[in-house]
Amino acid sequence: MITKKLGEVAVMCGGELAHDHDYDIQVKGVFTDSRKLVAGRLFVPLVGEKFDGHAFAAAALEGGACGVLWQRDRGVPPQGPVILVDDTLDALQAMAKAYLAEVGCRVVGITGSNGKTTTKDMVYALLKTSFKVHKTGGNFNNHIGMPLTILEMPADTEIAVLEMGMSGRHEIECLSAIASPEVAVITNIGEAHLLQLGSRHEIARAKLEIASGMKQGGLLVYHGDEPLIPLVLDEPDTIKPEGLKTFTFGMDPGKNSDYPTGMMFHSKGVIFTSHLHPEAGLELPLLGQHNVINCLAALAVADYFGVGAEEIREGLSGLHLTGMRIEQITAPSGLTVLSDAYNASPMSMKAAIDVLDSLKGHRRKIAVLGDMLELGPKEFEYHAEVGEYAADGKVDMLYAFGTLSAEMAKAARLKNPEMLVYHFDDKKELISHLAGQVHPKDIVLIKASRGMKLEEVVDALVKEDFHN
Repeated sequence: MITKKLGEVAVMCGGELAHDHDYDIQVKGVFTDSRKLVAGRLFVPLVGEKFDGHAFAAAALEGGACGVLWQRDRGVPPQGPVILVDDTLDALQAMAKAYLAEVGCRVVGITGSNGKTTTKDMVYALLKTSFKVHKTGGNFNNHIGMPLTILEMPADTEIAVLEMGMSGRHEIECLSAIASPEVAVITNIGEAHLLQLGSRHEIARAKLEIASGMKQGGLLVYHGDEPLIPLVLDEPDTIKPEGLKTFTFGMDPGKNSDYPTGMMFHSKGVIFTSHLHPEAGLELPLLGQHNVINCLAALAVADYFGVGAEEIREGLSGLHLTGMRIEQITAPSGLTVLSDAYNASPMSMKAAIDVLDSLKGHRRKIAVLGDMLELGPKEFEYHAEVGEYAADGKVDMLYAFGTLSAEMAKAARLKNPEMLVYHFDDKKELISHLAGQVHPKDIVLIKASRGMKLEEVVDALVKEDFHN
């Protein structure tokens, strides 16, 4: 983590010490949440619409913080070590940018509508076999979380793998300016954030902001099956570095630098080969074709940094994912549950249904699908698409949960009148009905946007002892 004198930190963040005699105070890390105070760290009070961290600055100093940032327009600062700045968020970001430059590590930036966290974890797993690597933890991928991730980075880090999320335009542009990635990955362009941005074309523009801060001659790795990316890349308003190199991955051999040449699915993952990795199959301990595609992006990054074939195998075998992504759970009854209640979009819903379809040896395939949120004016149409997709011979029984998912259930019934389709607005009623239907030899997929809290269904199924 950042370890500096308070006076040095003041210079890094564009501020000035309130008291010159505090120059030599040691700073060992930063924090922004006063409830998570660690003695010796610098408190950065952020300002939001409904909160102002400056109210907790004095208490942070009393609790052992080595100092605080203080925004000049917030009145008289508390007694103690203080760095005066014009804007605390800008100062936090400037501090992160300066620290990253001082460490001198290389940076991989990763964004995309779906799969960016999984791809980040894959890139980290592959690179750490050969380098000292630091990565984004949890969901620390926004304008606050990414600077905090950087400032937690050990000083001997060789490569930083930074996830970049967004909800609107110019947010990734800000993150890219802080990180200056040498390599950038765009996993795909989906429908998430349609409510804010209005179209997939505009989402593509927002994701391609990652190129704006890239180093000269850097490598952009992107999903070649998506025509919007090269389209936006060629737009005159798209900012990109001189000498930008590109690498594409995907399913279509005619459009991509790398693509799968063979896939064998099993209950614990996939064994696959690709155009650029034709050697004996790579073992990916994740379910689904979509994760093979994500892995191709990670392999491209590993190849760029010169990671060898044996190290790639080692990295994949030790892969650990950030929690609440698709997870296979076996209940005490023997029931198989695929838990993917972290987020949902039409693209990721269809990918999860494909995973369910690919797993053999089960009595019935049951999908419990909840509302996909923030899809904008076409939200009912997107839910209907998922219902039709599930009803196209991929699912034996569909449970739809939520107001929007009523359209999913309706479309599924129209597509396949013989399929068992149920819709619920009450989660307890859904759980009760589902518990009366499932058999220990069934497999159940559970997926929805995070706000639907379908992990409660997962918990109920895993605890229940079924004898149907």
